[in-house]
Amino acid sequence: MNNRLRPQADPAYELIDPQAHSSILYRQHGFPHPLVRWHYHKEYELHLITHSSGKVFVGDYIGNFYPGNLILTGPNLPHNWISQAGPGESFAQRDRVVTFTDELLQSARQVFPEITALDDLLQRARVGIEFRGRETIAQARELMREIAESDGLRRLGAFLRIMDLLAEARDYQLLSSGQYLTVSGDKQQQRVNLAVNYIFDHYSGELSLEEVAEHLGMQPTYFSKFFRQATGRRFIEFVNSLRVTRACDLLAHSDLPVTDICFEVGFTNISNFNRRFQALKEMTPSDYRRLASVANENDRTD
Repeated sequence: MNNRLRPQADPAYELIDPQAHSSILYRQHGFPHPLVRWHYHKEYELHLITHSSGKVFVGDYIGNFYPGNLILTGPNLPHNWISQAGPGESFAQRDRVVTFTDELLQSARQVFPEITALDDLLQRARVGIEFRGRETIAQARELMREIAESDGLRRLGAFLRIMDLLAEARDYQLLSSGQYLTVSGDKQQQRVNLAVNYIFDHYSGELSLEEVAEHLGMQPTYFSKFFRQATGRRFIEFVNSLRVTRACDLLAHSDLPVTDICFEVGFTNISNFNRRFQALKEMTPSDYRRLASVANENDRTD
């Protein structure tokens, strides 16, 4: 299945301040929050969603997220979670986040050879890993809570246990493509964020390139070139990817007829919807719904 998105933009670099006397940094964010933007940093990041649903972007990957979404990203891999919230809606706590550096683990290897058991996990994290197993997620949630509520050796112990848990996990999905290259610098960051946020808020309606260009105060021809250079995709390809991703969400978690879903996500005719869905997911919407139904039933009986 093709959930790939060419690089969105020059992502903003985030400088993460270390916590005193701790090699493991724990944070939690609400939504909205200033850090909800397309960004990257030198640290690994383990990110657990606790409240809200929406779209997740990791490298060139686009997907849906819900409470329980657990993703590990590697150094300098751009990422962002955008929650779907109504007017005035906010979440006091949306996520739990644990960050740690490659330097920490490389130093630990020199003293504790057992750290080499994490090598495969850390290599996979370079493209982003979403963990799917319910038991893995449940245990990770408890260990992240322990990290949040402790310090010193107890925090370090909980961190090592969660890394061992993730290294042993077999139910996961790699997210970004191996060909994805991180782009440094933030010269165009503000304009691209404005464009992506506007598209995200309006893609389910009759959204045109000219409308977004006007919102950014740019000429349509220049915006078209700018957007393709920043994302690696034409404007309509980016919009259709968001629409198909939302359609997958509705197919898996609602009883709406396929035709209604087509118009709900912003397509104006069923044949175009079917064609775009087939191209991105390599199956029809009806086949996707059948597979999602089987997967959901298996989850309930596990």
